[in-house]
Amino acid sequence: MKILLSGAMAALSLTLAASSALAAAPADVKSGTYKVEAGHTQVDFSVLHFGFTYYSGQFSNVSGSLKLDAAHPSASKLSVTIPVSSVSTSSTVLTDELKNNEWFNAAKYPDATFVSTQVSPAGAEDAVVSGNLTLHGVTRPVVLHVHFVGAGVNPMDKAYTVGFQATGTIHRSDFGVKKYVPYVSDDVNLTIAGAFEKQP
Repeated sequence: MKILLSGAMAALSLTLAASSALAAAPADVKSGTYKVEAGHTQVDFSVLHFGFTYYSGQFSNVSGSLKLDAAHPSASKLSVTIPVSSVSTSSTVLTDELKNNEWFNAAKYPDATFVSTQVSPAGAEDAVVSGNLTLHGVTRPVVLHVHFVGAGVNPMDKAYTVGFQATGTIHRSDFGVKKYVPYVSDDVNLTIAGAFEKQP
């Protein structure tokens, strides 16, 4: 019983510490240069499949940097690189197919990149981030709606971390990825969980 209580108290203490560490308001977040924390950064995509279901997949192993100016958010800059070969779905057959030359052609275009061109605050915890997305060898402007999630010292690795959630929609045909359009929707909905660790 004592062991169980000790374990429960330890878990509660860790939870309270995490909550306290992540309580910073956006204006109180530390400015500086951050690197993508790849282990907790995910790029999810969803398409309408033959009008029946929304089918999702994910990219991982993202890298990049965020130059964050908490006092002047519009001066912040973001640059990320997404390895196309990291694409994953619930079907191993589809995952392999997405890497071939009829879809993303990962051998020829191994990376997708996003580089911000403008950050426009939209309230205390939100911003509209405009930038250039390069995918499948094509660069097009993209707009992301970004929401601040939290910031503070990660109780596990002790790194000062800031996190955001972003959403956006792209037309895959704009990037030359046209297979099965319109049966598999041209619209691709993006949901991005971004974690960034402050650099010295």
